[in-house]
Amino acid sequence: MTQKTMRGRVHHVDLSLRHIAEAEPLYDLVLTHIGYRRGKPYPNGGGEWDLPGSYESIGISPSKGPNRDREHDRYSSGLHHIAWSAESREDVDALYEKLKAFGATILDPPADYPEYNQGRGYYAVFFSDPDGIKLEYVWTLVSQD
Repeated sequence: MTQKTMRGRVHHVDLSLRHIAEAEPLYDLVLTHIGYRRGKPYPNGGGEWDLPGSYESIGISPSKGPNRDREHDRYSSGLHHIAWSAESREDVDALYEKLKAFGATILDPPADYPEYNQGRGYYAVFFSDPDGIKLEYVWTLVSQD
């Protein structure tokens, strides 16, 4: 039986990281909180997490090549940040508490950001991984318009 996938969904994201040993526990904490399951580890560090019931996955691996030690700058060409959807405001707060206990770098604690969703509800926590990649966990009020 063939299952049709939803067009336009992100299939997978792979990140190359300088500080893989420090980043791996943080990504595991965040992704398992969200509902991903730890998949196969990669031989040189890192690995992937899969979202059950989908083909979606997120992988992290050690950076390579001549620019492997370059610091991440989200305002240069490339990735600015990654945001994941939360089930509720309480879900955002629960991850925030785990991030604090872990010692993660919190960029902005949970708060309302009405300017991001035209005043219709946007509650998020912003944090970064050890490479400085900005990460976000966000609950939005879905409009039934």
